[in-house]
Amino acid sequence: MSKASYPLKLPASVKEAAARLAKEDGVSLNQWIAVAIAQKIGVVETASDFLKRRAGKARPSDMLPFLDRAKREAPPVGDEL
Repeated sequence: MSKASYPLKLPASVKEAAARLAKEDGVSLNQWIAVAIAQKIGVVETASDFLKRRAGKARPSDMLPFLDRAKREAPPVGDEL
């Protein structure tokens, strides 16, 4: 695995929390941050892939009939403008 470095500036409170969690996990702060970033990438890419699959070949204009119907319905109680 090739590695690249990146100078990361964090708010002190974020760095302290990350350092505390890394210590609890028994890993270095660097390793903890690398894993946290990898997890975030996985979540974002998984969500993006899921939504693309669900949308299929749909286009934004395909939603217009649903939106037209929704306009005629009253909002649920407590959800009014």
